[in-house]
Amino acid sequence: MSSNMFGKKGWDSNGMDTSGFVCRSSSDHNYINQRARLKSASLNCVGSPLRKNNNATQYRMFVATWNVGGRTPNKRLNLQDFLQVEESPDIYVLGFQEIVPLTAGNVLVLEDNEPAARWLALIHQALNMPQEPADGDEPSPSTPPPSSSSSSTTTSESSNGARTRWRDAVSRSASGNLFFHTPSLKMLSNSYRVDSALVKTCNCSPEHSSVRRRAAEVRESVYLADAPAGETAAPAADDDDAPTTEAQCEPGCGGGGMSYCLIASKQMVGLFLSVWVKKELVEHVGHLRVDCVGRGIMGWLGNKGCIAISMTLHHTSLCFVCSHLASGEKEGDELRRNADVAEILKSAHFPRACRPAPAAARRVPERILDHDRMIWLGDLNYRVSLSYDETRTLLEDNDWDALLEKDQLLIEREAGRVFRGWNEGKICFAPTYKYTHNSDAYAGETAKSKKKRRTPAWCDRILWQGDGIEQLQYLRGESRFSDHRPVCGVFAVEVDGGGGDGDGGGAAAGKIMKGYYSLNARIGGDRSQCHQGDVS
Repeated sequence: MSSNMFGKKGWDSNGMDTSGFVCRSSSDHNYINQRARLKSASLNCVGSPLRKNNNATQYRMFVATWNVGGRTPNKRLNLQDFLQVEESPDIYVLGFQEIVPLTAGNVLVLEDNEPAARWLALIHQALNMPQEPADGDEPSPSTPPPSSSSSSTTTSESSNGARTRWRDAVSRSASGNLFFHTPSLKMLSNSYRVDSALVKTCNCSPEHSSVRRRAAEVRESVYLADAPAGETAAPAADDDDAPTTEAQCEPGCGGGGMSYCLIASKQMVGLFLSVWVKKELVEHVGHLRVDCVGRGIMGWLGNKGCIAISMTLHHTSLCFVCSHLASGEKEGDELRRNADVAEILKSAHFPRACRPAPAAARRVPERILDHDRMIWLGDLNYRVSLSYDETRTLLEDNDWDALLEKDQLLIEREAGRVFRGWNEGKICFAPTYKYTHNSDAYAGETAKSKKKRRTPAWCDRILWQGDGIEQLQYLRGESRFSDHRPVCGVFAVEVDGGGGDGDGGGAAAGKIMKGYYSLNARIGGDRSQCHQGDVS
């Protein structure tokens, strides 16, 4: 796969994709058509309405993993397209590996958290930046219709006014963005996150009054984080008629409104994991806990290992595991990765969050596999068990089936040696590792020494386990920022206890799309092989 097989526009000299992370094709014309096809699929391939089976709701969850190769981002890196902000997922789970170089100083001495703060600021900016109104946007339904004689003039003025308000909101957002200064991870986390003590508390009380009191406290916390500068008054906690947070400050209104709140973020050397939810869901989050397992130097340091976040949404327990497993492409290295997974599942432990009443159906989970729904993401580092030359030949022939037959993770899973009972969507994109810096060429194509050559492989993966999870998308982005390509998955996740709360959760859009779309990087490949619901 040579560099001339990909588009070249939209990149700056540092490998930043200033126009987003959508996959590139061989020409601008094809790229535009690709964007149009994705947009069409997002709008039109919609399945059945959200299932509300008595007391259950589906939420749309966006999960992404990216090994950024120890590089620190700058403000030109645009995450909005890759994060599918326009599709408005309910939950974001975003994991990074190697946000700092894995040097002895970072591993053994002092953890550098400035890059984590910069990534956090970029994510917040992408998720909460007001969206630019499209040309020809209609006035708000509350706006009286213009008279026929002044219709075009009024529409033009309305459109110009909308754009002016959008530019003002962006300007205010940028001026207050701590990204442009030397950021503090703790300061940014506190700025973007609701009161962590509230989301750590129990949300499984059978007492309705206790639930309402806790919800009011969370709403007040969100409101205080969301309110414009100088505005401190919050709705009264015991006033049933008080307006909700959404009514106080809608996203994009220019008053500092946030669409998404940070629930949790954690760094362990080069690993960084953050979870964001729509602000109207925050009051339904509880039992938040975090654990880390080191599997690096001497078998326990943090240059390899995982970060795991546990939480409940309504009455369903969720666990997100972001890992960076043992590297190496020698024969037998996959067994070290298997051992890392086994040790993580054995060692990760979440402290007890509450003592449920005797009537409670189940205890709050303390181990990864005890959760109702689990997502595992990261640089799992599994390689292709072929020589470099054999792999290159299959890549050039677009013989994906033959290449995937030698994928170590698929082989080890099918043999039952790792991730038993876990699922992964059908892979319909090119190997994500290893690329030459700021290039679409794999490292072996430009390496002068065979020692620096790496066999292309699907190192970056997303797996899941549990009933009530359906994968809708599994694709990769095309940023040249790192020697890895980012990978994302979109899931419909069913949650118990969300049907009768009145907020509707994911029902704001009314439906969850049911397509299994992939802008894959198989140049000239047959996308029809990627079927909805295919798992391995």
